[in-house]
Amino acid sequence: MTQSDNPDIVYTKVDEAPELASASFLPIIQRFASAAGVSVGTRDISLAGRIIAAFPEALSETQRQSDDLAALGALVKTPDANVIKLPNISASVPQLVAAVTELQSQGYDLPDYPEAPGTDTERAIRARYDAIKGSAVNPVLREGNSDRRAAAAVKNYAQANPHRMGHWAADSKTSVATMSSGDFRSNEKSATLSEAATARIELVDADGSVKVLKDAIDYPAGTVVDATFMSAKALDAFLSDQVAATKDAGVLFSIHLKATMMKVSDPILFGHAVKAFLKPVFETYGDDLKAAGANPNSGLGSLLESVTTSPKAAEIRAAIDVAMAENPPLYMVNSDKGITNLHVPSDVIIDASIPALIRAGGKGWGPDGKEADTNCVIPDSSYAAVYDEAINDCKKNGALDPSTAGTVQNVGLMAQKAEEYGSHPTTFEIPSDGTVRMVLDNGEVLHEHQVEAGDIWRSASTRQAPIEDWVQLAIDRQALENCQAIFWLDETRAHDAELLKYVRPLLAKAGVEDKFQILAPRDATRASFDTIRKGGTSIAVTGNVLRDYLTDLFPILELGTSAKMLSIVKLMNGGGLFETGAGGSAPKHVQQLVEENHLRWDSLGEFCALGESLKYLAQVKGNAKAKVLGDAVDLATQGILDQNKSPSRKVGEPDNRDSHYYFALYWAQALAAQTADADLASHFAPVAKALSENEATIVAELAAAQGSPADIGGYYHADNAKTAGIMRPSATLNTIIH
Repeated sequence: MTQSDNPDIVYTKVDEAPELASASFLPIIQRFASAAGVSVGTRDISLAGRIIAAFPEALSETQRQSDDLAALGALVKTPDANVIKLPNISASVPQLVAAVTELQSQGYDLPDYPEAPGTDTERAIRARYDAIKGSAVNPVLREGNSDRRAAAAVKNYAQANPHRMGHWAADSKTSVATMSSGDFRSNEKSATLSEAATARIELVDADGSVKVLKDAIDYPAGTVVDATFMSAKALDAFLSDQVAATKDAGVLFSIHLKATMMKVSDPILFGHAVKAFLKPVFETYGDDLKAAGANPNSGLGSLLESVTTSPKAAEIRAAIDVAMAENPPLYMVNSDKGITNLHVPSDVIIDASIPALIRAGGKGWGPDGKEADTNCVIPDSSYAAVYDEAINDCKKNGALDPSTAGTVQNVGLMAQKAEEYGSHPTTFEIPSDGTVRMVLDNGEVLHEHQVEAGDIWRSASTRQAPIEDWVQLAIDRQALENCQAIFWLDETRAHDAELLKYVRPLLAKAGVEDKFQILAPRDATRASFDTIRKGGTSIAVTGNVLRDYLTDLFPILELGTSAKMLSIVKLMNGGGLFETGAGGSAPKHVQQLVEENHLRWDSLGEFCALGESLKYLAQVKGNAKAKVLGDAVDLATQGILDQNKSPSRKVGEPDNRDSHYYFALYWAQALAAQTADADLASHFAPVAKALSENEATIVAELAAAQGSPADIGGYYHADNAKTAGIMRPSATLNTIIH
């Protein structure tokens, strides 16, 4: 990949399947774009790249690399930004540790991740690593609000070629369980600041001593500031009850969290679930597990590995086996390999796991390799009702029919780190009983909570400018679509009540109150399902977390995947961020490539983002040729869908590399046939001719590469040359796209 200091378009270097696909697709993009005088460079925001950039003093000159995330963070605050952002790893601790270990094996003299830092040096190292964990990328780059929807061509194809949906039985035992008290939702407090302020967060112990948890937090005037906590005792009681209730119901036990994005709170919640499921083991062997370095927050898989070093290893393992046998069967991530719902915190991410279960008719895979109904445990009740209502709707009305279903678009509030995302640095596991207070610089106590040791306290904020921009974006989108539009806000919830103090006056000022509904999430879910079952369109206007959840839920049901969404971020200071869909980075796709040299990743999201990026560039830079390129991208994307050239899941059939070849063919043909720019038509005519005449040879060369293991030189930090060789195996295609 090439790197220009100031490229017209920045194409992000990321992780896993999207990055493998980039090795094949990016050379095509750069070759075509150069004909319009458009430069396309890269910036490395991969997990490995961010780790390397964080420790320059530990590395050799050749190993060091720039902090590309910081550079992009500065760029997206300028009108010149034009960034195509692919999905990146939002690392859990196990993923972070695995990436560090791999880099160390490649000769990078990086420090180990300190699980329990005991010195100032270790605490400093831990702080650097913790800045990389979770959703470290998105809050930096998302300097605008989100506009996500299925492109018309993608939606039309999904209706004409509906994906398989599981059968929903009215008597399905699949259900959602959530807390009714003691959780983040019930303990939330919120206030809007009338003037700019600086705050500190402090814990006042029972003896009156004060520990500052975080200070110098600056808030501009008009900021909505929230604070809440999860009671550890209430959580443990709830989880124990759910283990018992699941066994009584005869269904699978599953917990659904967001241990990647919610990088502080949700791994702790996950650890509580592991302890609740293995309660007798922790009661008997808690000290032994601690001595062995077992951390339940890292999951059952890590715990089992740690236990092997204990003098009581056999005894503890036997106790674990007994507990597993006596408890309800677990929802499985991979029943063939014995990987359970509790093995790795980043394996079961709520916004992907529950929609997939709903798509499958409410069934999850059990340890016996068979499908079964499932108790979906979602501890915090903030948005559990969305999934509960979706499941209830399917029990009542059956599975959604993708061939006739309408669509739910999303306008999401996320700019400038808006809302209650758990990746923010103001989440704490409370060390002792006392009172947590948010104290403003004028001495005012903004929020306070009585807490106990082990409780999880967090604060988040949402600035006025992003809220106003979000409401205006919703107004603009509704005017374009002229369809149902719903603000998913619950006036009985503290945070939402503060947002509504902005939303209602802004709608009234614009004279569009009658164009929008304001509904709590459960009611909004019901209304949206009613609309799309009738083939209609609804715009979900939501906060940050629901933006994330809904842009997986509805696309997975409508399209079969969330990776094909058109995702545009109109940056608040000008510029554009074009995200390549709402999907994750597909680790299972990498596994298949390594084992069989077949990559089933679908780059349709990249195609959609590329077209929007080029057309935006044409608009702001006055580059008419870029507009021609962008329009031709749309035609090429339509060709991929119409000619069924998307990747297959099975080895020996066309994969991601084939789809890139056909995209290049259709793109060149569209450019050669257009009449808006004679120079471009003349330039691409021979390219289109060569790609077409050599189709059989190119397809044969791509097919010949499949079937054997592929060595890419690393998982988190693959070797560029090896990856290029694997992902560009057609010498004929490479000669044409040179």
